[in-house]
Amino acid sequence: MIRRLVVKRAGVRMRAWVVRAGREGEREKAALDEGLAIVGWGALGDLTDVASREDIRGRLVAAYPDEGSRVIANWTGQLLRFRHEIQAGDLVVLPLMSWGFAIGRVVGAYEYRAEAADSMQHVRRIEWLARNVERERIRQDLLDSLGSLLTVFELSRYHAADRIAEVIENGEDPGRPDADAFAAALTSPAKLYEAVSKRGPDEPVRISIRDFLAIWNASRRYSAVVDQIEQDLTLLGLATTPPFTEGSLDSEIAVLPLGDEPDGGTSAITRSGIQVADDETEQQPVAYLVSNLDAANRLPESVRVGDSLQSAMTLMILRNYAQLPVLDEEGRLRGAVSWESIGRARMANPAAGLAEATVKAREADRSDDLLDWIDEIDRTGYVFVRDHDLTVSGLITAADLAVQFRTRVRPFVLIEEIEQRLRRVVDAHFSLDTIRSVVRGRRSLESVRSAADLSFGAYKHLLQVEENWSHLGWAADRDLFLSWLEECRQFRNGLMHFSPDPLSDDQLAPVQGLLGLLRSLDPHS
Repeated sequence: MIRRLVVKRAGVRMRAWVVRAGREGEREKAALDEGLAIVGWGALGDLTDVASREDIRGRLVAAYPDEGSRVIANWTGQLLRFRHEIQAGDLVVLPLMSWGFAIGRVVGAYEYRAEAADSMQHVRRIEWLARNVERERIRQDLLDSLGSLLTVFELSRYHAADRIAEVIENGEDPGRPDADAFAAALTSPAKLYEAVSKRGPDEPVRISIRDFLAIWNASRRYSAVVDQIEQDLTLLGLATTPPFTEGSLDSEIAVLPLGDEPDGGTSAITRSGIQVADDETEQQPVAYLVSNLDAANRLPESVRVGDSLQSAMTLMILRNYAQLPVLDEEGRLRGAVSWESIGRARMANPAAGLAEATVKAREADRSDDLLDWIDEIDRTGYVFVRDHDLTVSGLITAADLAVQFRTRVRPFVLIEEIEQRLRRVVDAHFSLDTIRSVVRGRRSLESVRSAADLSFGAYKHLLQVEENWSHLGWAADRDLFLSWLEECRQFRNGLMHFSPDPLSDDQLAPVQGLLGLLRSLDPHS
C-alpha cells in the first residue's frame, strides 16, 4: 500500500517532484520502459562527484559558455534538485504526451550513463506505480502546480506529496485537507439555495468566485455562463454582493436571499446590513473591469496622514515600492508619495515632510472599465482603486497591466502559430481539389484558393481520411492527433467569447501540446 511511503524519513517527510521527459516528450518511452527519470544537458558530463551548487554552476558555465547568468542559475537549481535533493522514497510525476501522468517512487541515487545518447545520460532509478493517470483524477489546484516549463521542480504546495500518494492508492486526488469543505458540498444551484435558506441574515453564505462558478461547472466567466447563472439566481430569488462579475476568481462574494418576504418590516438583505448594488447601477458583464485584476483586490501597504516621511521612505525601500498611498483614518485616499514627489519636495525644501511630498493621485472605481484607465496608468505608472465604500482596495501599476495583457495575448499567439503551421502543411502536401473536398455548407468552391480559406474545423475532416493522413508521412498516432486537434478547435471557439478571467496553464495545455507536436512533426514549416 502506498500509504507506507508517506512517513518521516530520518526526520524528513517524503517529497514529490516533477521530472519532465523533454519538451517534445522525447525521453518518455525510455523513462517508462527502463524505469528511469531522465534529464538532458548532454554536454555537461558526469555529475557523480559534484558536491555543491557552485560545482554544478561551474560545470554549466564551462559546458555552455554562450548562456547568460540567469539561464545558468536556473539550470543550476534544476540539476541540484535532480543530483542531490531528490531522495530514495520520494515520488516523481512524469507528464505524458497523452496528456496524462505517470507516477513512480525513487529507488536509486543519481547515475551517469556514459554510453547513452547525449540527452539520456543523467538518470535516477524509478519504480513506476501508475503509468497512465488521467488528468480528471487530479484536482485543479494540483494540476495548476504541475504546469511549468522547468524540467525538474518540486510539488511543494497544497500537501502535494500526500495527495499524489493517494492518487496511486485510490485512483483519486482527495483535494487539499484545508480546502473549503463547505464550498465543495455546493454541487448544484439547488444546493446553494438550500444553504442560503438555512442561514440567518447575519450569517450569509460567503464563497470565492472560483468556487461559486464551480457550482455551475464553470471555470471562467464567459458571457453565456454569466447569463445562465444570472437566470438561475433570479429564479431562486438570490443575489450576490459584490456582483460575481466583479473581482478576480479568488475574490469573495456573499450570496443572499433576494426574494423572501419581509420579516418585521424589512427584508433579509436589509437586516444583514450588506449593501447590494441596484440593477440600474450594476455594470454589464461585457467589459473588462478594473476589479478583474488581482492587483485591484489586494490592499496596498500605506502610510497615514501625519506619519513621518522617513517611515514612508523606509517602507518603500524595504518593499521596493515606487509609491505609496497616503490614507486618512477612514482608509480614504488623500494622495500619494513617490520617489519623484520626494525628490521634488526635498529640492524645494531639504526639511520637507510627508505632507509636502504628498501629491494628488487618481482613483479608479472597481466597477470602471479598465480600458478607460490605461492611458492614466501609462502616463503616471499607477492608479489606486477604491471600493464601493470609497476606501482604497488596490493599486494597479504599469507592471500589472503588462503581466495581464501578456497573459491574455499568449493564447491568441499560440492558436495563430498552430493555424499557420496547419495551413503550410496542407498547402505543401495536398492539391487544391483535395483541399476543396472538405468545404461544407453553401460556400462556393471557387472562393477557396488555399488552406488559408478553410475553417479550423475543416482540418479534422481533411486529416481523418486515411489516405490523406498517410500522404503526410507523419510518425504519430492519427486518432490521438485528431482528438487534440478537436480540443484545440473547441479551445479556439471558446477564446472568441468574452471572459474577464485569465487562462490557467492547465487550460492552455492542449494548445501547447498540439503546437509542440506540430513543431516536431514538421520543424521546417
